[in-house]
Amino acid sequence: MITDRENGSLYTQIHNKIATVEFGHPASNSFPSELLQRLTDELNALSKNNEVSLIILKSQGEGAFCAGASFDELLQVSDLIEGTKFFSGFANVINAMRKCSKLIIGRIHGKAVGGGVGLASACDYAFGTVDSSVKLSELAIGIGPFVIEPAVSRKIGKGALAEMTLAAHEWKNAYWAQEKGMFAKVFETIQDLDKELEIFTSKLASYNPEALSEMKKVLWEGTEKWDSLLYERASISGKLVLSDFTKNALNQFKK
Repeated sequence: MITDRENGSLYTQIHNKIATVEFGHPASNSFPSELLQRLTDELNALSKNNEVSLIILKSQGEGAFCAGASFDELLQVSDLIEGTKFFSGFANVINAMRKCSKLIIGRIHGKAVGGGVGLASACDYAFGTVDSSVKLSELAIGIGPFVIEPAVSRKIGKGALAEMTLAAHEWKNAYWAQEKGMFAKVFETIQDLDKELEIFTSKLASYNPEALSEMKKVLWEGTEKWDSLLYERASISGKLVLSDFTKNALNQFKK
């Protein structure tokens, strides 16, 4: 079941020191600005919550995990300030995931496109299914995966990033994503994924929370410049989304 709310939904459940954060949107779990901000705020709050040792990030339904940015909202961007602000939403989320004191485990049950690939890559550990294909289609609509690139490159390397980005029309299957390091494990069904996810997260949450937090810092060493880098990248995308090429491409994708 996916929410029918225009601005999407976000729910958090905490059980046995594990916070499960679930987002949803009627347009294939895509992200309008409001939902990006809500996810950022929630991750920042959970980072400070002493009752939480671990975070699971998931989305609603059994279709797409995340279709990335809201095309409806992208089409409404009218100037550089608005464009930069919109893409800064993804910068805020990725930086919140990076700086969160809790390890984040991704439940990537279905396809991920654009910003959805960024979210999957920014997880500290991620499970997928055979349906968890990934695609970076940004060049095809006249922009590029500039904001999420650091997170994707960190996880799969520049070579694989180029393979995804330049072949903007191609889906990469879940086993390709696993081979490149985006997914730790791939399962035949969502049910199999959830069984393993429960076992894995229960074990992880039983470990010393201070050790988990220190490990999180180690995993993200060398990314301190992202505080400014991702916002510089947002301005690039914010400028490109104003082009006639991009406006026309977005309208074609919506048809």
